[in-house]
Amino acid sequence: MEDDRSIEKQNPDVRSTESLSINSSLSQETPSSSLPATQMSLEERYLIVRSIGEECIQEDELMNLLAKKPEPICYDGFEPSGRMHIAQGVMKAISVNKLTSAGCRVKIWVADWFAQLNNKMDGDLKKIEVVGRYMIEIWKSVGMNIDGGKVEFLWSSKEINSRAYEYWPLVMDIARRNKLPRIMRCVQIMGRSEQDELTAAQIFYPCMQCADIFFLKADICQLGMDQRKVNVLAREYCDDIKRKNKPIILSHHMLPGLHQGQEKMSKSDPSSSIFMEDDEAEVNVKIKKAYCPPTIVEGNPCLEYIKYLIFPWFKEFKIERKPDNGGDKIYKSFDELVVDYGSGDLHPGDLKPALSKAINKILQPVRDHFANDSNAKDLLKRVKAYRVTR
Repeated sequence: MEDDRSIEKQNPDVRSTESLSINSSLSQETPSSSLPATQMSLEERYLIVRSIGEECIQEDELMNLLAKKPEPICYDGFEPSGRMHIAQGVMKAISVNKLTSAGCRVKIWVADWFAQLNNKMDGDLKKIEVVGRYMIEIWKSVGMNIDGGKVEFLWSSKEINSRAYEYWPLVMDIARRNKLPRIMRCVQIMGRSEQDELTAAQIFYPCMQCADIFFLKADICQLGMDQRKVNVLAREYCDDIKRKNKPIILSHHMLPGLHQGQEKMSKSDPSSSIFMEDDEAEVNVKIKKAYCPPTIVEGNPCLEYIKYLIFPWFKEFKIERKPDNGGDKIYKSFDELVVDYGSGDLHPGDLKPALSKAINKILQPVRDHFANDSNAKDLLKRVKAYRVTR
């Protein structure tokens, strides 16, 4: 039977259940292959899908899936829990666009009941719904390519209620087959630790999230590294029930916060995160204050943002500086930039303004949408007024 600890050794490295077909003028700017999936080779499709994950469990299973299934189902999900930062907004748009370009279908689970279980928005389901609708507006405006029916936003409460006879027996079977310590190892998926004083609802949560994978008939779990333990639980459950085809885990990188030593962005610390509707001045100030020591590459959040956001989006990174400081330079690869930064040829004083400019260019259509669309404007106003609860 697979265990998340043994796998780490093997892999060091609007409430609606219908597809939301939303046009965006920026869809073509987010990365995807220029060829339709039907004209790509298996290797090309594999490389696109695999590029999303910092870790893949397992790569041979992914290759086999793509060879046998033209349109694999990918599952992603989110708790509507407050304002959206760029790690969630931009990175998810990039990942979804890559997946659909390679022929995948993406089911995005709007986990409203899960947010309630985890006491987000004080467990107020009406507020949670508002936040969920706001988040969909973000992806609609940033350029997630959801026109064409390959992306579905599914509200967990409505989907579970419509097929309760299928969902709850699955949850109960998963709970019955696992001891409490194994479930406790999964609580980080909620942003909790095993040392926290948890409610009974939070103990039940991992069993439900594990069930979601099978309920949605997912072939690929495309979530962050912080969700890997429950995804591994789903693979273990397959061993328990003698199911041959296990969900493939494709875990994406977690962007750090802007301050030194912050492993991930935090909504509860606004200074550590860039939010999707931050204005240009706010972005400039946050990047200016961000941890970015000269010549230090490891643990440098500014470099991580360039690697995981700017290069995938623009395919290049432009530095503008005076001739006395080396003149303008366009980097075509992150490795090239790292060499210059590590040697001191590229200084934080030149890198930070270029990073701010690139981020602002990505976010401007989002700002425009929330300024000009009355529904989006109202949602943002309401979300900003809510108190963020942990």
